[in-house]
Parts: sequence; structure tokens; C-alpha cells
Amino acid sequence: MKTLLAVDGSDNANEAVRALQYFSMDRLVVLHALNVPKPAYPMMVPEVAAELYHDLERSMRADGERLLDRTVSLLPFHTGPVSRMIHTGSPAEVILTTAEEEKSDLIVMGARGLGPIKERVFGSVSHRILTAARCAKLIVSGPVKTIERVLLPLRSSSDTEDAIRFLQLNPFQRSVELTLLSVLPSIHPSLGTAALAAQPLQAREMENAQLFLQSTANELKRSGYQVRTEVLTGAPVESILDRAHRLKADLILMGSRGRHGVLRLVLGSVSHAVLHHARCSILVFN
Repeated sequence: MKTLLAVDGSDNANEAVRALQYFSMDRLVVLHALNVPKPAYPMMVPEVAAELYHDLERSMRADGERLLDRTVSLLPFHTGPVSRMIHTGSPAEVILTTAEEEKSDLIVMGARGLGPIKERVFGSVSHRILTAARCAKLIVSGPVKTIERVLLPLRSSSDTEDAIRFLQLNPFQRSVELTLLSVLPSIHPSLGTAALAAQPLQAREMENAQLFLQSTANELKRSGYQVRTEVLTGAPVESILDRAHRLKADLILMGSRGRHGVLRLVLGSVSHAVLHHARCSILVFN
């Protein structure tokens, strides 16, 4: 698996480096983006402004090289060939461009920790990567102790196809236990005849969801995974977060299909909402 590790020296980026020990890698690119600020004095002589900019860029590049040295020294032993890169520009755009050029299967990075309101106003690197990257992305938002229990919510056949395709890349370095989860909306009719009619309908929906999950589980078992299934009713985000907490999941693995572009930015998506509130890392596949 071709992996791109984006580092910025933050605590969560350091945890992203540690998380690599749990993933298989055929090749690794370690990337640092230089977001060099322009001089903020409009009346400054252009030549002086350019000189200040280049001085700052040289200083930041030297810091970046030291960061890459430290990062490479912490990489796990099973890492394949490693390339180091420093590019100047907006961090999100640098990461996206490099991932495309390197044909990465997975982007690994730490979350900056912006809250949902601040992120919608100013944006964040992890949000941009989550919504725009064409490959899978692992967003690390806190300490990574191990990756053994993985929660995989599935919403549709498209989600299932994407999940199987990603898992067949054998992304995990060690054996993991997958819990496949389907969350159905609760049916709340008014009392009386409608309530009685809704009960068998809900039961049929849960039975169909269980059959759907079991079919997926059987295919993943043939690929060597340990798999269990569970069907819940309720709100998707709250149900996923609650099940992850009760399961003590080390990772939530989920698809990004659904809302895109401006609509996703304004209304949010299940994967994006889970990212903000989960107590473990999130790996989003396309």
C-alpha cells in the first residue's frame, strides 16, 4: 500500500507517526508543507519584502528538514522505501497534489483540533483532505495505543464495495477484529393501528440489514478477517459514536459517499460529524 504521511510537528501528527506501526506499507512518502506567510506591510519596498520572504522560507525549510529527520527516525521497522518531501504552499493543497502525483492509497495525518463552528468559518486541513482526497485517509485525533478493534459502519451496497476493495489491500499490519454495523432509522408512528403495523416493518428491515451484513462478513472472512455484525436503530452519528465507545474501538473505518462539495460543508456528513466527536482515530475510504 502506497502511503503518504503528512507531518507538521503537532502532537496529533506525532501520534500519526506512531499509528503507522499498525499499517502495511509498500512505500512511504513523508511530507511537510511550508505555509510561508507573506510580509504584512503594504508600503514595504518589493525587493525588501521578497528578501524577508526568502529569509523566512529558508528558516522554515531548515526547521522542516529537522522535522523530517526526527520523523524518519521514529518510523516502524517494517516501513518500505521512504521518500522525504518539502513543498511550499497551502498545506491542504500540497497534500492533495502530492497524493495525486504519488498515486497514494492512504493519507495519514493528525487533526489540528478545530471545533465544528470554527472549522466551517475558517476551514481546516483535515476537513479539506477528508472531503477532497480521492484515496483513503486516516485522521489521527489523539493518542494511538493499538489498533485491534475496528468498527465499520455500512450504509449501502456502494459502501460495502468500497470497504471490501480497501480491506483487500491488506492495510493492517496485524490481525484486527472487525465489527460491521448497520444503523436503521427508528419508526415512530402514532399510537394505535399504525404502531402495530410498524412493528413487523421494523423487524423486516432489521432482518434484511442483518442478511446484508452477514453477506459482507462472509466475504471478509474469506480474506482472513475476524468479523462480527450488529444492527441498531437510531440516529446514525450518535449510534456509531455510542457503539464505538462501548466496543472500545481503536479505529472507526467508514466510507465517504454521500454529500459532497458545498452541501457537505454546510450540512455536514456522517463521516465528518463522527470525526469531530469520536474518541478514537477515523479512517475514511472512498
